[in-house]
Amino acid sequence: FESRGWEDARPLICYITEQYRQEDELFLSLLKSIRTGDIEEEHFTLLSEQKEIAYEGIEPTRLYTHNADVDAVNAGKLKELSGKVRKFKMSGVGNKQMQQGLAKNCLSPELLELKEEAMVMCTKNNFEAGYVNGTLARVTGFDFEGFPIIETTDGKEIVMKPTSWEVREEQKVLASVEQVPLRLAWAITVHKSQGMSLDAAEVDLSKAFVFGQGYVALSRVRTLAGLKMLGMSPTALRVDPKVITNDHRLRQESEMADDAFNEMADDDVETMHANFVKAYGGHVPTDEEITVEKKGFERVQKESTYALTKQLLEEGLTVPEVTKERGMAESTIWGHVEKLLEDGEWPIEKIEQLIPKANDWSEVYSAVEAAIEAHGHEKLKPLHEATGEKFDYNLIRLARVQYLLSGVENRK
Repeated sequence: FESRGWEDARPLICYITEQYRQEDELFLSLLKSIRTGDIEEEHFTLLSEQKEIAYEGIEPTRLYTHNADVDAVNAGKLKELSGKVRKFKMSGVGNKQMQQGLAKNCLSPELLELKEEAMVMCTKNNFEAGYVNGTLARVTGFDFEGFPIIETTDGKEIVMKPTSWEVREEQKVLASVEQVPLRLAWAITVHKSQGMSLDAAEVDLSKAFVFGQGYVALSRVRTLAGLKMLGMSPTALRVDPKVITNDHRLRQESEMADDAFNEMADDDVETMHANFVKAYGGHVPTDEEITVEKKGFERVQKESTYALTKQLLEEGLTVPEVTKERGMAESTIWGHVEKLLEDGEWPIEKIEQLIPKANDWSEVYSAVEAAIEAHGHEKLKPLHEATGEKFDYNLIRLARVQYLLSGVENRK
């Protein structure tokens, strides 16, 4: 947005709000707080609790901020494996300078060294073949041409043939490089991980050195259950203030555009849409061309993650037992409890049933209530400190919810 091209283009802003990589509400809240620069002590506390990967059968990828750490881990792990090393060298055609640029930005290395049982990651999308950028797998062997055969975490076996990365201009290829779309995946840099979705990752942010580095690393994984923290710097979660300022501006511009379209007649919007599609070489299908199978069509609605937690709690399971049953972090389940309370799905008089026996809930609530009366309820850290740091953040959050809901009832 600082480029002259952006200013010259004067684009109409459409701010995308749907989230597809993550569904974990507590994790989404953490990522949102990082994006907006609203990081508090409770966020560092939450991350410090991520000490184990909750999934079995997945060897997590390690994310480091520096190449030296990545290279050392991958080289060491490869050396530990028995068997012959297979080497795959990148080739290129066209403009030499562009080739160098492609090679530098390519996720696959110029010299790829593999062995059977090596942990690898796919570096390009190929939906037809069954892999995407970030798919984790193990090398199970090599085919008759010498190309690696991988097995993905869901058991799919794929022969990985070389693919190309290109620079094009007006349908003409100016330069291209070709390599097997794999890289060793015991470790990878945060920078190289951008755009990937990982089932499990161990993240070391102890040497984070640029704005946004922590956010990129954390947002690679889908849930807190798939995250293990190896190290953290006090500045790792910083975001460039210019980005925060412009993010706010872009949201406002998007809302203005949305309001403008909402004021237009539906027919005008449809005409505008059709003209846009045609201007860019597309085709708007007619009603006859659109076929929808209405008979026997059933929409399967995904069961709410909160409803699943509620069901287990109603069966008498404790929060630690629900955590184990669902394969999530305990902080995530406490977040579900908080949401269930706020939505009236779990009565506040039953809070005490969920509290670990080592805690006296009346003592917890009385202490937090006094802290809220003195410091307000907006931030957890002052409440944590005001109660002598005797109770963890999860208990303070629950007490705060009960306080706020009790207030609502009293006002009614």
